[in-house]
This record gives sequence, structure tokens and C-alpha cells, in this order.
Amino acid sequence: MSIDPRPLYTRATEQIAALVATVRPEQLAGPTPCVEFDVRTLLSHIAGGTRRIAVVGAGGDGMAVRPFLDGVEDDRWSAAYDEVRTEVRKSWADDARLDALVTVPWGEAPGRIALSGYVMEAVTHTWDLSESLGRPLALDPELAEFALGIARRVLPDERRDDEELPFDSAVPAPEGADAYGRLAAYLGRRPLS
Repeated sequence: MSIDPRPLYTRATEQIAALVATVRPEQLAGPTPCVEFDVRTLLSHIAGGTRRIAVVGAGGDGMAVRPFLDGVEDDRWSAAYDEVRTEVRKSWADDARLDALVTVPWGEAPGRIALSGYVMEAVTHTWDLSESLGRPLALDPELAEFALGIARRVLPDERRDDEELPFDSAVPAPEGADAYGRLAAYLGRRPLS
């Protein structure tokens, strides 16, 4: 894979930022398709995962970074997310980071592969958050198609029995599902409604 995933990652973070800006305080305790997370915990995970990939991009040990951002006040999620996504842009600015070997939760990989995996994660959590909030914004289908391609490449069904993987086995996509619905179904997620 020789793609530069940075522009896609930037678009994914812009989309997440727009969604986070729509979150109302009364929605924070609401359910998400990630059954172990409410909206507040999902936001914490999105921001924490973003901080992790910023540390990886800077050449640090991403595995030492907790994939949750603690201590964020309910009215500060947009600001907190903007801060960590700015860190990502800075830490991945050097083209050499794309070919550098980095360690991420699923192993060691060249930076471009690792960042592509984080595009998949970001886009997946975008769907989770959008579902949780009642789909307040139109989502970028190209991002979902890219993420689905990555998911199919790195998560074949026969590897999903690993309890360390945060994705369940694929489920049937709802009839007429868009790219986000197909991605969610491939990763074992079901819509809330």
C-alpha cells in the first residue's frame, strides 16, 4: 500500500469534529452501538485514540497512551478533540513518518499502514457517534468506502475469534445500507434503531 492516508485522516477528523460539535449535554449518557460505551465514553475513546496516534506519529510509544481521554468537562469535548487532532497533524507532517516502522495495538507496521488503520477506526467511531446522536449530519461516503476496504484487508472473519480485537464477526448489512452501514455490519455493529 503506497497511499498517503494523511488527507483521509484529516477529513475523517474534520467530520468527527463537526459531529462532536452537535452533542448536547443530555445525550452524553445515551447508548451507542459500542454496547460497553455511552456517548461520553465514546467521546473519551475517540479523543484518547486520536492522542495515541499523535504520539505514534511523533515516534513515541503509542501503546503507553491510554486510549481514553479522562477529565474532560462535558462542555469541552469539541475543544479537547480539536486539540488532539491538531497534535496528529503536527506529528505526522514529516513524510518520513509514513515509512517508519511504528507499534500500534495490532502490531508493528509502516506508518502509512498504521495511520490507514486509524482512518478505519475513526470512520467506524464516526458511524457509532452518528447513530448515537440520531444521524445529525450527512457523512462522507468516500471515507467509509476506504475504511471498509481497510477492514476487509486486515480483519478477515477467520481472525475475529481473538478476544483482543475490538470488532465482532460480520453481521448482515441492512437492506440498502450505505457505505457506513456496510462498514458497521462488517465490523459486527448493529444500528441502535
